[in-house]
This record gives sequence, C-alpha cells and structure tokens, in this order.
Amino acid sequence: MGKPSLAGLALLAATCAILVGTAFGGGSSFNDEFELTWGDQRAKIFSGGQLLSLSLDKVSGSGFRSKREYLFGRIDMQLKLVAGNSAGTVTAYYLSSQGPTHDEIDFEFLGNLSGDPYILHTNVFTQGKGNREQQFYLWFDPTRNFHTYSIVWKPQHIIFLVDNIPIRVFKNAESLGVPFPKSQPMRIYSSLWNADDWATRGGLVKTDWSKAPFTAYYRNFQATHLSSPSNSFSNGDWQSNELDPNGRRRLRWVQKYFMVYNYCADSKRFPQGAPIECKGSRF
Repeated sequence: MGKPSLAGLALLAATCAILVGTAFGGGSSFNDEFELTWGDQRAKIFSGGQLLSLSLDKVSGSGFRSKREYLFGRIDMQLKLVAGNSAGTVTAYYLSSQGPTHDEIDFEFLGNLSGDPYILHTNVFTQGKGNREQQFYLWFDPTRNFHTYSIVWKPQHIIFLVDNIPIRVFKNAESLGVPFPKSQPMRIYSSLWNADDWATRGGLVKTDWSKAPFTAYYRNFQATHLSSPSNSFSNGDWQSNELDPNGRRRLRWVQKYFMVYNYCADSKRFPQGAPIECKGSRF
C-alpha cells in the first residue's frame, strides 16, 4: 500500500484542525443524552457530564446507549481509543434499530499489538442484512488524542467521516432493489468488549489480560437533525445529494492509501460478481 506525501498530510491536518475547531467547540452533556447500559462501574460519566469512559477487564466489558432515537441527521463523537497493546479488543460506536430486520450503521475499531495500527471497520445493515464491510487504517495514532468520528445519514446516502474527512459513502440504491435505512429510527450505541476470537489477525492474536483494564474515552457528542444544518455543513451542502469536489478528492485519497478491505472488490467472497450496490460511481 502506498503512502501519502508529508505535504499532503500536513495540509489535511491543518484543514482538519480548522474544521474540527469550528464544528465541535462543545458537546452535549452525557448525563442528558446517554444511559450506561452494562458493565457495572466499568462505564463512567465524569467531569460534569463532559467525559465518558468505557473499560474492559477479564470479567466484563461495558457499554452505553442514547436516550433518544434518531431518523436522519448527523452524529459526531470524539473518541480516544485504548492505548498500548489493544489486541483482541473492539470499541464499537454505531447507530442501530432493534429486531430481526433492524438497520445499523457501524464504526468498529479493531485493536492491535503495540505499534501496529488499529483497523477501522465499517458496515451498513439494512433490514437485518449486513456483509457490506469496508476497512481502513487511520493516518494518525487514534490513542494519543481525541479524534472526531461522524455519520451523516440522509435519505440519499450515508457518509462516514473521520475528522470531517469522508472515508466512505453508501448511496441509496433502492432503484436497483437494494434496501436502504430510511424508516426505522435508531439509537446510538457504544461498547468496549473482548473479541479475540476474530478481531486481531483473524483471532490469531489474543487479548493480553495482564494489560487490563483497557479504557476508551468519549467527549463532545453532537447530534444535528436533518432540518437543522450544523456549522460544519452549509445549507447547500446539507441539501446536496453528493460530496463537493473537495470532499470527493479527500474520499479518493483515503480509499487509495488507507483502505485495506472492500467487500465490493472481494471476488472470492462474491464469485458471481460484486453486490449490485457496488456497481457504478463510488460517489
């Protein structure tokens, strides 16, 4: 896999700093917006509701969910992931409805050995069916500082963003017979759990419990409803069905240099041809 130029990284980092600084100056209180759902004292809200942490030890992981449901909009959360040897752990942050025909929009962060990169795993479930995985390396260390992970969910498409850089677009392909999440309100969920049967190198690397507890941190949650554009999207951007030229350039950059798996290109998995939603433009 090729690497981007240092100049390109510096430019993108500077742009991200400007965008994140303007869009995410403050977040909602976790006490108001979320409830701790499992893990006993391993999940904590502190600093006056401005910070939340999840921890995992050999006994249990932990998790939380939003008190509200959402149907279309933009969700932003800043995370700082488990540092050091995080192999075997998964930090999941996603939108989901309930039931056997549920819809779901996933970020999952797959831990790794110290010094090896996290894998950011994304997926989209519609009417209970997923299998639409795309995976990425990140262009920074997600354990050293907080970074913003966002989902823009419109009737036309779903966009996954990292520090306001689009990494994936899942377009509405109902005209081709592909279901799209548009009728089931979803809650926000997050959890930190042990998945060493598959998470790191297909389960070859197990969780090192001598490094426990493993802890991830959250701050600056924001939710923007579709009818109320945030500072990070102009009115034109919010109503548009497509990324602007700059967004498309960033998406191509990420997918060229940092994508490590794309279900659309997995001919072994789909010997009869890629799923129908993969055909045509990525944008």
